[in-house]
Amino acid sequence: MVNVSGNAEAVRRGEIGAVEVIASALDRSKSYQDTLNAYTLIDEERALARAKIIDQLVARGQDPGPLAGVPIALKDLIDQAGLPTTCGSGFYKRIADRSATIVERLEAAGAVIIGRTGLHEFAYGFSSENHWFGPVRNPWDTQTSPGGSSGGSAVAVAAGLAAAAIGTDTGGSVRVPAGMCGVVGLKVTHGRVPLTGVFPLAKSLDTVGPLGRSVEDVTLLYTALAGHDPHDPWSAPRPVPIPDEARADLSGIRIGLPQPWITDAPAAPNVVTAFATAIDRISDAGAIVTELRAPTLVPSRYGGWIVGGEAANVHRPWFGNRPYGPAVAERLRTAFDITIDQYIDALEWTAKLRNATALAFQDVDLLLTPTVAATRKTIGEPTIDGVPYRRVLSWFSSLVNHMGVPALSVPLRAPGTPPPSLQLIAPRWAEHRLLATGRALENLRIAAFSPPPIP
Repeated sequence: MVNVSGNAEAVRRGEIGAVEVIASALDRSKSYQDTLNAYTLIDEERALARAKIIDQLVARGQDPGPLAGVPIALKDLIDQAGLPTTCGSGFYKRIADRSATIVERLEAAGAVIIGRTGLHEFAYGFSSENHWFGPVRNPWDTQTSPGGSSGGSAVAVAAGLAAAAIGTDTGGSVRVPAGMCGVVGLKVTHGRVPLTGVFPLAKSLDTVGPLGRSVEDVTLLYTALAGHDPHDPWSAPRPVPIPDEARADLSGIRIGLPQPWITDAPAAPNVVTAFATAIDRISDAGAIVTELRAPTLVPSRYGGWIVGGEAANVHRPWFGNRPYGPAVAERLRTAFDITIDQYIDALEWTAKLRNATALAFQDVDLLLTPTVAATRKTIGEPTIDGVPYRRVLSWFSSLVNHMGVPALSVPLRAPGTPPPSLQLIAPRWAEHRLLATGRALENLRIAAFSPPPIP
């Protein structure tokens, strides 16, 4: 499958039909469903009907949009009119009467949504091992997890089932599966992309973000998604800067390595080695890399109190009288025990954390960490090398949501199945800086997508 821009340009010029592109993506998605379990629903009839409309527009000399005929996979907690939104749940199957704002924006740009992707139940977890739909499987090794909660979205991109995908990220749910499947994933600033029509986990932290095989692909989707929505109370009425042009090198960019966040991580040896090698290459490309002493920028139980307290509020109408999978039920039981005093303490921690983050960015342009501390988690195993898997997989991602800033995960050109990934972190509203730097890393061949070993 060609990249997003190449796919769209070929359709817009009439060099290939959207129906042909979408039919091919649907065929591949169906052929790998039993193996990878990436989807909760493959929407063949509607996808082909939409592709036919795009071809008709092209035949009449009309431009279908910058994402013309691009097959997109959509996380199954984002509403599509007329289809059930399951959230990976055993009981929640609400038929949406209107599509989410982001779906409307994607379709206005010419994209075609081919299916709804599997996820950790109600997005409350990092493995995408779903009690009701079965585990989503990593195309690098089907006995391992793709990460979560947007596991199906990352798998669809990595395995070439779709050209790109949409996930959500409250504590790493775009970046963790991106890192474990070897694709690019963007976590935006809270308020940058509308949440209208997206089922919440923790409303003060939820974000929607794209996944793709390259930073260019992710940039094109981000451009279509971002912008104010007056129907979303969390949406920020701010201009969206056009992403900067990719740099030829990294000269003069100030990059901070936050300590002890990095040194205290439960990181696998291959992640440590790949990260050190990447830092050397980034320095050689002209970046000014320094260690940044930032004792406040470390994971904390307070973050769990924010997510848990808000998740309990969301699930209050159903918990106790509707069926939940055992793992999510246990997390929600704990969440309902969080007190208002604990939640207020966590808000104070968040304020201190965001102040410390702002101070850090006075000295550097970007922060850099690994995306995940380990890239392999066996399905059904609760630990990675003896450490609870949630702690390992969320170590570098969850704090970013509480910091209130955007982050980009890019796969490294490094050994591994998949290769480890790098997380770039920017100040609030500076997605354009992340995307330009990510493209530079690809141009310098420090970062690159490697296809998993499937036909």
